Amino acid sequence: MSRPIRKAVFPVAGLGTRFLPATKAVPKEMLTVVDRPVIQHVVDEAREAGIEHFIFVTGRNKGVIEDHFDKQFELEATLERRGKLDALRLLKEDLPSAGQASFTRQQEPLGLGHAVWCARELVGNEPFALLLPDMLHQSEDRSCLAEMIDVYNAAGGNVVATYEVPDDQTHQYGIVGAGEKIGKGFKMTSMVEKPKPGTAESNYAISGRYILQPEIFTLLAKQEAGAGGEIQLTDAMLTLAKEQPFSGFAFEGRVFDTGSKIGFLTANVAYALERDDLVGDFRKELEALLRG
Repeated sequence: MSRPIRKAVFPVAGLGTRFLPATKAVPKEMLTVVDRPVIQHVVDEAREAGIEHFIFVTGRNKGVIEDHFDKQFELEATLERRGKLDALRLLKEDLPSAGQASFTRQQEPLGLGHAVWCARELVGNEPFALLLPDMLHQSEDRSCLAEMIDVYNAAGGNVVATYEVPDDQTHQYGIVGAGEKIGKGFKMTSMVEKPKPGTAESNYAISGRYILQPEIFTLLAKQEAGAGGEIQLTDAMLTLAKEQPFSGFAFEGRVFDTGSKIGFLTANVAYALERDDLVGDFRKELEALLRG
């Protein structure tokens, strides 16, 4: 029987250079999609999936993320005194309970693999979820991570979330090969970072959601630097795949790369159109803009 997934790791140490000057003083994870920071959307996904412990791998100038997931007594007292109870309720709903959030530092920008390795003591010897905060997964029903856990419970091992991209764009992504079906998932037959055009085994691109076994930490500890002089998570996963099974999950919702300007802007539109309190007026404004 598979061990439960109780912990999730969020690597939030990136510099956000693609969004300068906005990210000079504000972490990219705190840029808002509608009225919620990007990182809050990702934590909401993890909470919906039943995650109990939220582990953030931060860097310099990221203290505001820790503040965001803490109580702010002055603000809460002011809202209560002014009778703004709906806003107060929303603030309290977003907070992890005491002891549910942990923060550790990645002192040097040595890549995603190194960021994951920095969380090893907080994760311990148990499987965990890894959610990249740049990637938002919008679904009509259950969250991406919740469905991945279904695949994990059926197949065990490791699970990687994917989404379909156009065939002529596969060279821009990490692509996995898809074998036999396993419940809601499939057996992964390969994993290639940015395959040459026309060589990809499928059009399933890795979408920034993983369930990994703790043995990944041992491999990351001795992983040599790869592309860009960084410790690459994909390299360690390929080594782990020689010893443990990997399953893929094809997410059927929409995936937005909020680390890119187009992805960020599109996510704001898509999430606003989901909001009952905004959709009517917002759609009118969009239509007016498009008529130009």
